Amino acid sequence: MNTEMSAENMDINLGSPDAKPANPSMKSGGKTARFENNSVKMRAIALAKRFRFAIVFAFVILALYFTDTAEGIKAFSISLSNTKEMLGLIPPVFVLMGLLDAWVPKETFIKYMGEASGLKGVFTALFLGSSAAGPLYIAFPIAVLLIKKKAKLAYVFFFLGVWSTTKIPLLLYEISYMGARFTAIQIAVCIPLFLLFSLIIEKTLTAEDRETLSRKAESEFS
Repeated sequence: MNTEMSAENMDINLGSPDAKPANPSMKSGGKTARFENNSVKMRAIALAKRFRFAIVFAFVILALYFTDTAEGIKAFSISLSNTKEMLGLIPPVFVLMGLLDAWVPKETFIKYMGEASGLKGVFTALFLGSSAAGPLYIAFPIAVLLIKKKAKLAYVFFFLGVWSTTKIPLLLYEISYMGARFTAIQIAVCIPLFLLFSLIIEKTLTAEDRETLSRKAESEFS
């Protein structure tokens, strides 16, 4: 009889809406584990998206190696050499960018390269681009910092163009190999065109495009 009563009480407890699970910590632990697994998956997917070009390039080199071993090894050696060069240049640049971001106030950038800076912004971008040294990919973090500090986009584009072709160290090599006349013509043609197309590109950007660039720049230095 006691056995029947206890069975009935068990049935009542199981059917009651107020009945509590036997071990709630097991369910919460399972939810936590699933959440952590999903979080790891999301981070892995985000990392793969961020480095998708490097991953694709690695597969291309691997495919080239199995297609033509000699060319694959050559491509890998060149890629390794470029990677070493980048690792030697980029970290100091990012340290410099961090110091500039912390020490130079936004108002200073706005004064010299902002929307209302006029010719001052043109000459500042020209000075920054022509006095620089190093490959072009170093200029992009600097351009991101300039965008974050509210520099006029046309001047940022102009700065990138100047960096690409009229850096003073590059001009010295150009003069020695191509002659001063060729270099002078190149500067006289490129500088106005860089400025013209920078202004045109800025005009073609919508307000949404500019806001997207600004948000990306903010996120890179946040």
